[in-house]
Amino acid sequence: MLVPAACAALAAGALGGGAAVAAPGVPAADHTLPKNTRFYVDPEAGAARQAVTDLKAGKVQDALRMAQLASWPQAIWLDYGTPAEIRKVVQRTMLAARATGTVPVFVLYNVTGRDCSFYSAGGADSPEEYRAWVQGVADGIGTGRAAVIVEPDGLALLPKDCPEGDPDGTRTEERYANVRAAVDIMEAEPKTSVYLDGGSSNWQPVGELAGRLLKANLAKTQGFALNVSNYQPTDQLNRYATWVSECVWYATAGPAEARGRTDACASQYYSPAAPNDGRPGNAVEFADPSTWKWTDAWFDQVVGAPPVKDLTHYVLDNSRNGQGAWVPPAGKYTDAEPWCNAPGRGIGVRPTANTGRPLADAYLYVKTIGESDGTCHRGTAGPVDPEYGIEDPAAGAWWPEFAHTLAANASPALTFNTGR
Repeated sequence: MLVPAACAALAAGALGGGAAVAAPGVPAADHTLPKNTRFYVDPEAGAARQAVTDLKAGKVQDALRMAQLASWPQAIWLDYGTPAEIRKVVQRTMLAARATGTVPVFVLYNVTGRDCSFYSAGGADSPEEYRAWVQGVADGIGTGRAAVIVEPDGLALLPKDCPEGDPDGTRTEERYANVRAAVDIMEAEPKTSVYLDGGSSNWQPVGELAGRLLKANLAKTQGFALNVSNYQPTDQLNRYATWVSECVWYATAGPAEARGRTDACASQYYSPAAPNDGRPGNAVEFADPSTWKWTDAWFDQVVGAPPVKDLTHYVLDNSRNGQGAWVPPAGKYTDAEPWCNAPGRGIGVRPTANTGRPLADAYLYVKTIGESDGTCHRGTAGPVDPEYGIEDPAAGAWWPEFAHTLAANASPALTFNTGR
């Protein structure tokens, strides 16, 4: 689903050139999730079914881990159906959540032209069809409490970032318009917390992402989401998210000379505060978080300490980041696709709205744990994935072995959810 972090667009944006910053717009109502929020657990989730299958096969330890996983809340992905069909699906979930006193997390994943031509390509056929579909989701939620993540990769992977490009910018502007429309529709519901997806910390530079979020009407939402279906560690995500929030503030409420200048913000790839003299440790390197101190230094020196109440909130996907990101063997692949069914990974910190961080509204399991990212070839002719020795299941298909690996490598180790 996610393209490689080393895409050309990333490198081009690392030293500036952030998206044009739109006017902040009308701020959203405060839809911050209460710290005692309990998220909805789908009793029909893949892990629950796998636990039964494993138990019948006599695989007791695997069944135990799957049962433990099934006890934790995961997001409900909405990527199909007519407006009427999706409304009924959402209504059923809302009714089940209300009966258990929980809050569902929905993922909108149906924008026109999603995922370029990669493994999860697809989406609605037209903007009109997409907006009617989003309205169906909103009608299903109604006045109930829900969290909604809007279009994973929708902003981090714009049409202009796709291999075929977008020479006249028409499809890119259409994407922004569709995402803004989704925000307007979802924010019309009184108890819906809306988060724009922003990719992950190994993707767009801080200022580039801040600019894209603002252009998509970030100010009308509760905030943004990071790391959906990705593997970056929680501590690095929190640092990146804080920088993005402060960059948004700097470009919209900071000093006059900063207005509209998201491109001026230091990032996870470059900081003007670093010596940048070629000596080891004297420049920001994404792969070496110890050098991120230079980015912290720029924000401390230039942005200062904005009021926390004025900063944008966020949520993180910890579904597969317990072991951090996979680092492929050097030189082994022409395109290792480290985002695609990364081997040896594990489930991360459990879902909670009590994160201990003022800007982090929740840690979530957004990606369905155990579903494949696609038929990864890692730069080879395929169809076999050389890391697994098999042809991986199609994107979105349940993969028992992948689920078992993620559960076995969970950090912290999986336990049953006793708080639901």
